[in-house]
Amino acid sequence: MNSPIIETLFSQILINNHNERPVYLQISDEILMLIKNGKLGSNQKLPSSREISKMLGVNRVTVSKAFEELQAQGWLESFVGRGTFVSSHIPTFEPKKLQDSIVQLGLKTAGFKVNDNQYVANLYFVPTSMLHLDDGYPDPKQAPLQELYRAYRNQLTRSGLYDKFGAYGSPDGSEMYRDSISNYLNETRNLKTTKKNILSIRGTLMGINLVCTSLINPGDVIVSGIPGWQRAEHNFLHAKAKHIGIPIDENGIIIEELENICRKTKVRMVYVTPHHHYPTTVSLRIDRRLELLRLANEYGFIIFEDDYDFDFHYNNRPLLPLASADENGMVIYCGSFSKSFSPAFRMGYLVASENVIEHLANVRILLDRQGDHILDNAMAEILTDGTVQRYTRKALSVYHERRDYFCSLLKNELGDIINFSVPEGGMTVWAEFEKNLDLKKITDQAYSKGLYFSDGNVHKYASFNKNATRLGFASSTIDNLSQSIDILKRIVL
Repeated sequence: MNSPIIETLFSQILINNHNERPVYLQISDEILMLIKNGKLGSNQKLPSSREISKMLGVNRVTVSKAFEELQAQGWLESFVGRGTFVSSHIPTFEPKKLQDSIVQLGLKTAGFKVNDNQYVANLYFVPTSMLHLDDGYPDPKQAPLQELYRAYRNQLTRSGLYDKFGAYGSPDGSEMYRDSISNYLNETRNLKTTKKNILSIRGTLMGINLVCTSLINPGDVIVSGIPGWQRAEHNFLHAKAKHIGIPIDENGIIIEELENICRKTKVRMVYVTPHHHYPTTVSLRIDRRLELLRLANEYGFIIFEDDYDFDFHYNNRPLLPLASADENGMVIYCGSFSKSFSPAFRMGYLVASENVIEHLANVRILLDRQGDHILDNAMAEILTDGTVQRYTRKALSVYHERRDYFCSLLKNELGDIINFSVPEGGMTVWAEFEKNLDLKKITDQAYSKGLYFSDGNVHKYASFNKNATRLGFASSTIDNLSQSIDILKRIVL
């Protein structure tokens, strides 16, 4: 005969018939909790399945399935003619107070130490507003999504399924992707590559992290322009490198400052966005480009060239990358389709000498065994058939129109409080607000009215503290841009 205490424990088990979790699993969960909370001890005999079914008003088979589940996990033992018992092999749990026995979804704190100071805080915000002047994202409506979908589907239905799905491939990316990227870059950027110079990556940040992990040692000096991209700089700091910022002007990073540093200390790498400097969008002038390459050859430092939006240059043809003039293998060139198609697509590439790619691939295998070969092959297909090139020409025209319209709005409606230059390319305007305006307060008010844009805090440094931010135009329609400026105008004027 069961004790009144045991019968009370089982009679208090609650069954939720509207819960998606099967009833027998709900019962097994409750019994397990009684064991873990010390309410049922080792070798404790349980009421029979018949008795429990009566207490809970469920079918006896349901209770038997709950017992079987716990037996399979080792929590219960069943003996013919004797009944079901809490396993004799489990330790004795200390009884917990009633309030401590409540099951909470999602543990908040780990039982082990987490060294938060190892990483700089990488804050992020996902806006949900209808309108946005973002950091310079493309309009996914312009992207060839249907063509990419068909190409991806083709990869799933064509022959060679074992090669695609049955085994791991090369960590540097699918051969088809690397070959198509090589041809694409040679044709559009005047690079001189083969597939052996290409490494498939999941976006620019992965490329930066991989290079820092593979080629940067603690104490190495990395130089970049200020203001710059803090996500990149945080990677430098995590690699325990010494980061030195040099100023930029309307013609990009000031090369004389870099040369002064090189004369005093050994520089391992220079990170640069020469096509459209992030965040100010200025282009690195040709004489500075050539001088940067000369210094790299003289002092032996790596140039990490982040060419995040090469295709979108409006006033003339895009300036060719530094990598196109690199004859000594000093440049690691990085590109991504995130700024061409959508940030949701994590597809990119690193370009470097063969021995560097082999080394990066060897390290990459520890992080990401091989990437997504199926998606890579789909992208290769629409690169090879000219889809990407046609999309780029179309999107360039759309974004050019949006840039001109947006800049005319800024000048005509907000010209008294915002100073800016019409960008030669890219997807944003670098806008400097009057000093007496509180950008944080303005962005908060705008967001409450359905418009998101950055308060510019991520672009501030001890040596650079302008009241400025990036206002993206490419991802918004003409009508959306009008609505956005109207909201901003009503706030600041």
